[in-house]
Amino acid sequence: MQPATETSFDSYVRLIKVLMPNLQGVAVHNRVPMRIWASADWDVADQDAIAEDAIAQARADSSDYPAVMYTLDSGRAVYAFAVRGERIALLGVVTIAVTLSGIRLEARPLEYVRKLVQPALECLRRELSLRSELGSRERDLGVRERDFALMFDISSNSAPGAGDADEFDRILKTAMEHTGCALAALWVPDKKISKCATRSGQPMVPGVLKLAEQHLLAWIQLQQRTITINRIANVTTQDAAPYKILACPVRHRSERVMGVLALFNPPSAADFDAHKALIAELLAKRATGVIQAHYDPGTGLMTRQALEHQAQILLACGGDLDAHSILYLDIDRLHVINETFGMHVGDDVIASVAEVLSQSLPSDALCARISGDRLAALMPNTNLAAASAHAERIRSTAAAITPRAGQGSFDVSVSIGIAPLANSDNPLAHALATAEIACKAAKDRGRNRIETFQDSDQSIIRRHTDVLVIGKLRSALGDDSFRLDAQPILPLRGNCGRPRFELLLRMLGDRGEIIPPGKFLSAADRYQLMPTIDRWVVRRACALLGERGAALGDDTLRFAINLSGQSLQDESFSDFVHAQIEGNRTPPRLLCFELTETAAIGNLKKAQAFIERLQKIGCQFALDDFGTGVSSLAYLKDLAVNYLKIDGSFVRDAIDNSRSESMIKAIAQLAKIMCMETIAEYVETDALRARMADLGVDYGQGFAMGKAQRFEDLLQELAIFEATVSPTTAAGSPAVAARR
Repeated sequence: MQPATETSFDSYVRLIKVLMPNLQGVAVHNRVPMRIWASADWDVADQDAIAEDAIAQARADSSDYPAVMYTLDSGRAVYAFAVRGERIALLGVVTIAVTLSGIRLEARPLEYVRKLVQPALECLRRELSLRSELGSRERDLGVRERDFALMFDISSNSAPGAGDADEFDRILKTAMEHTGCALAALWVPDKKISKCATRSGQPMVPGVLKLAEQHLLAWIQLQQRTITINRIANVTTQDAAPYKILACPVRHRSERVMGVLALFNPPSAADFDAHKALIAELLAKRATGVIQAHYDPGTGLMTRQALEHQAQILLACGGDLDAHSILYLDIDRLHVINETFGMHVGDDVIASVAEVLSQSLPSDALCARISGDRLAALMPNTNLAAASAHAERIRSTAAAITPRAGQGSFDVSVSIGIAPLANSDNPLAHALATAEIACKAAKDRGRNRIETFQDSDQSIIRRHTDVLVIGKLRSALGDDSFRLDAQPILPLRGNCGRPRFELLLRMLGDRGEIIPPGKFLSAADRYQLMPTIDRWVVRRACALLGERGAALGDDTLRFAINLSGQSLQDESFSDFVHAQIEGNRTPPRLLCFELTETAAIGNLKKAQAFIERLQKIGCQFALDDFGTGVSSLAYLKDLAVNYLKIDGSFVRDAIDNSRSESMIKAIAQLAKIMCMETIAEYVETDALRARMADLGVDYGQGFAMGKAQRFEDLLQELAIFEATVSPTTAAGSPAVAARR
């Protein structure tokens, strides 16, 4: 080997620098060993001895890059790699010096560094091999610089481009440009990747390509290395075609062969040499990097970002959007499997279901892992009926999954939602959202089932509405975009009680419009935001009443605040309410908290403790929606409430329905025996107002009693209101603050 010029290895140093940013210098020795080149920053003593040790290691180690490592001092480490040629002949030694600084004061393990710089060593091996075989000091400058640019680009561009399909096309195009091959193909069956490109632009015969794919994949998996075929035997079958072939393995991160990058040339073309093999191997590594970036490592499915990019390509081709369908799949009770058997078992279940999803759908389906145990598939040119058939096959196959030995005993099931693509600003995102709503409806209706998004399905419509409004609700909570209105609750029999008021929560829209609670409370309940809303109501009510508490008289009015079952479950909520009352100096006598019957019974012990604590300081309590629970009377003795609020479903038809009338009368009599008062909801007419009074109900609420107004305005006008509505009523009766 002849000595190299001073700059002949600079491009390789740039490549190594990309792989090892803490590089200090590089030296190259021949097989003697004698140093033939070193970078400008090379400063290592005993370098020849280090190279001799690497050559001695090569005599005992038959691998491609036997090496030795030394720590020179506390600040540097040296790695020397013996480089072999195609026939195991030693070509020379490449020595790399690195600095140890910052948080890393120990040298990296030799095996780690060997894998890290292997792309650069491959380049150097080809260079040294060519120098040895040709006896030349330099290759053609133009070709060499072009190849360096390609190698540097492939090795340094670790981040994928706009999308995997674009990257794969680029890989095939680059292979043809830099190797001169007539056809390039990339096959990765596990990922449903099957792409090819020809220099002429003419497609190949599908049968021939399929046969080549099967043979080359089997061969590569057997050989586990790059295969070059330049000598073509006689063709004995009609399907076979005479081609020179260069095939490189595409590897999984575990190093198993999962695909092949194959280059083809006619017999008359130049042979595939070592230089072209190097380019193909680098491109195969690039394909591996793209796959790792765009495919989920746990399931082998696409990531959500890759699915979105592929969908953009598909939809850009035109056609009817509603010809495509989306499946959204969620594994049932996976958290139980994780908690009982461990997260690793749950990961196995996700991988098994992902395999079922991929294998049960047509080859053109785009399958992705959205997040956690949620998977999705875009099925081109598949109507809802066909999508339902595919979904049923997935559901039944997933139900047959059995745990591996030693994982315990459990059942696997999935819930699947189906939705069509439709015209919108983002068709895929909209379809995924509607399919997810249908999937959650499947869970609500028993799990292990399939639901299709239908505009007429009220349950699904409710979920869809909740999804649309939840973002606005969170923004309103962050921006304090709510207000309280107040509706009077008046005595039904003359001056037999003081007026009350129920506070009604309203959300303000983007333009200041009023959004009633019926539009957002369902979403708040579904997404566990009720405690946050309850805290806002308590905070706001206590602040306003604290400012005007002294002016409201002594024990003349009470305002009740409706609380959700989610707030009762919150251990800290009682402390929060107590702190708001004290912090705002709100007279406790002004407050009466309403609990729905369902919430109180569902959290009986917590409700009892909450009631007892706040009653001690002067607050009162009402039981809302009374009469709708299954065991109302059985639990009433355990709840020390002051008022019963009769559900409006009984009040509305009390005139025409004798059973409702009897129920109301019985509740009124029961309340009197237990020293409680009653309130009838939805008193909308004068006839109902009179009838409720005849049945013994104490108070009425509804349009026949009075309309709601802004709470701040009510507090300012309260003195006038009391003087004109009930100037002589008895003291001590409450008013109500709630969300309606």
